[in-house]
Amino acid sequence: MLNLTLKQIGERLAELRKEAGYSSYETFAHDQDLPRMQYWRMEKGKVNITIKSLLKILNIHGLTLPEFFTSIRIRKGK
Repeated sequence: MLNLTLKQIGERLAELRKEAGYSSYETFAHDQDLPRMQYWRMEKGKVNITIKSLLKILNIHGLTLPEFFTSIRIRKGK
């Protein structure tokens, strides 16, 4: 279930990036001074994202943690 949740969080981060007008994660990461490969791993759900990192990204998008988590529906996996 943890891997599924991380993937869903990553998918939402990718949606937010695209909504902000960035088609490329690389350009977004560069423009926002984020480590490019680390950000890619976050979007792909391949890393256990820290609250600090998530807060930094959400601040870029003008979102709070509650707003972010209510904007995604955590699906239960088998």
